[in-house]
Amino acid sequence: MHRRHFAEQLKHAVIALGATILLSALLRFDPADLTFGLFALAAFSIGVVPHLSLTLPRSRFAISFSDAVVLLGFLVYGWQSAVLLAALEMAANCIYLRSVGFPFGRLMIPTNVSISAVAAAAACAVGIYIPTAVGDLNPAKSQNLITLLGLMAIAQFVISSVLAATFQSLKDGCSLLATWRRECFSSSLSQIVGAALAGLVYKLYVYGDLKTTVIAAVGVTVAYLTYRFSIAEINQAIAQVEVAEREKSEVERNRRQEAEQHARQLASALDQQEKANAALRKSRQDFKHAALHDSLTGLANRVQLGEILSSMIRAYREDPAKNFYVLFLDIRRLKNINDSLGHTIGDKVLMIAAKRFLRIVSSKDIVARLGGDEFAIVLRDLSTVGKAQKIARRIANSISQPFSLSGNRISVGVSIGIAPCDAEYETPEEILRDADIAMHFAKEKNMGEAVFTKELRERFLERAQLELDLRQAMERNELQMHYQPIVSLTSGALIGFEALLRWQREGSAFVPPNKFIPIAEESGLILPITNWILRQTCAQLAQWRKISPALEELIVSVNISGKHLAGDDLIDDVELALEASGLPAASLKLEITESTAMENAEHTINVLNRLKYLGVQLSIDDFGTGYSSLSHLHRLPFDTLKIDRSFVSRVGESGENSEVLQTIISLAKNLKMKAIAEGIETESQLNVLRNLGCDYAQGYLLSRPLSREKAEQLLYEHRPLALTDGCGSAEHHEEIEADAALLVF
Repeated sequence: MHRRHFAEQLKHAVIALGATILLSALLRFDPADLTFGLFALAAFSIGVVPHLSLTLPRSRFAISFSDAVVLLGFLVYGWQSAVLLAALEMAANCIYLRSVGFPFGRLMIPTNVSISAVAAAAACAVGIYIPTAVGDLNPAKSQNLITLLGLMAIAQFVISSVLAATFQSLKDGCSLLATWRRECFSSSLSQIVGAALAGLVYKLYVYGDLKTTVIAAVGVTVAYLTYRFSIAEINQAIAQVEVAEREKSEVERNRRQEAEQHARQLASALDQQEKANAALRKSRQDFKHAALHDSLTGLANRVQLGEILSSMIRAYREDPAKNFYVLFLDIRRLKNINDSLGHTIGDKVLMIAAKRFLRIVSSKDIVARLGGDEFAIVLRDLSTVGKAQKIARRIANSISQPFSLSGNRISVGVSIGIAPCDAEYETPEEILRDADIAMHFAKEKNMGEAVFTKELRERFLERAQLELDLRQAMERNELQMHYQPIVSLTSGALIGFEALLRWQREGSAFVPPNKFIPIAEESGLILPITNWILRQTCAQLAQWRKISPALEELIVSVNISGKHLAGDDLIDDVELALEASGLPAASLKLEITESTAMENAEHTINVLNRLKYLGVQLSIDDFGTGYSSLSHLHRLPFDTLKIDRSFVSRVGESGENSEVLQTIISLAKNLKMKAIAEGIETESQLNVLRNLGCDYAQGYLLSRPLSREKAEQLLYEHRPLALTDGCGSAEHHEEIEADAALLVF
């Protein structure tokens, strides 16, 4: 900022000095000097000189004729004319340069004009005072003229170059001497050439005749044009050489760039190859790890467990002291978590379970995930099976501890089967199979753990055969429907039947429902079986309703599995059965156990409301055995509340222990439901229920479950159900238990 301010002040000072010199020249100018020659010289300075500069090839030097005009004006017309000619020439030159696009600052043109005037005045001062001081320096002599013009040229060069260098150094921030040497020294050639040309013209003007002057002018012009033409050719040739050199250097640069690019590409290719090799090595390691480990928990998977068990089986066969135990674990209630909270939460539950397993066992034991909700643990170096059971119980206690995930309180359990090592095992699949059998037994009996025995294997094989036969039972027409009458306790009239499934295997007796119903539940066969029951019972009741107009209000109750209720197809299955049979929806009653309804209350409410929209009746079965929430119970659109047989069986001969019955019946009435009691076996139970205001009843006292033919015969005979039709509780206790198990699904 300081340099810029000083430069501005210096410019104003130079402009003021130049203006003073120009004003002095104008005031001292002799009008007698206004001759044709002066006008011609002024016109030459303004119109021609700016265009006559010759740039020397391959240099920054340029030959200008402005100095020759100034010096010639001084020699012929005096210092006033020289100063004015210098100012005119510089102004014309600046205007010309601006016209061709050269940029000028705000004070640049007046500053340049002032510098030219000051430098010309300095040169004229030298030309005036040097001859006076020396005395014998007569310009008439050529040597004196050359000396005088040289001194004037030097004075003009020094003044103009120093001022120009000063401004440039202030602009660039460089030293004055360095700027002068870099920017101004080369212009000294112009002053030398200008002085020589001025001396030559002056000699011709003063001492030459017209003929000599013309010849000299022609010669100078020819020399000038020849030199200008030569310089143009040289410049053109140089330009061509420079173009060729640039093209050559461009080619070389391109080749160098291509070589560098090829080198970079090669380096990049080598780097990529190295990365690919590293990635391949890593992918092999990852693939090997993924092939032997579970992706979710990081535990060993079934493949790695199989390899470990194979080596341990071989070692045990060689040395029985190297014993081990295989634990087969199944996480309970994981499916409910996946269905209600999502699989993301379910996956986190599995990861937490894996961590808890690892914390219980020792570092030498193996924990593996077999898939889904199944894990396996191999316990080494345990002396007795009791120690394996102790570890299994610790695992069960650890996994049953509740925890929180995403704001949800999670509680799961585990069923564990234990298979001790044995010499009969030859493959990992065999010992895992037996551990799995023990696990299923533990789950069935609601035990924490169970140890495998050969009796369990026989039982499992029998169960597997039952499942296989059950899959073919519908194709073989082995499934039958029996119907237990439901009676109104107020009128004694038959209002309908409960449909009960029976299975008679080919060539054998009936299979108890408590044997095949759990198998159907676990295997998923319960869904097609329930659909078959819906089609059979709806079609059968539609046919029975045609027997008599009095039977048009008859209903049939069908038990619905929890798996069917949890799915999305129940409504469609019911609608298809009604449509195929033509049975009115109000004649079909669906019975759902209390525990099933409460597993996922919101889902149950949604499904039951949609069923209610179809027009079917709904009944909550086995009421009192589950854990109903009254806040949910009043939202469930049930028509009937069915009292579990366990509460009926407690009633004594004199009506004692009937308080729970009274409470349940009162609750049903308050919820605007009909109450129905099942399992009535004695007259005292029947009388108590009638006195408590129970609406409907069924049980062996009234009638056993009837085959289709006997139920149809009962309808044709219009025979009322008397107390003598009962068959007694003790005699048919086993069949009662079988029916009770069937009602669970």
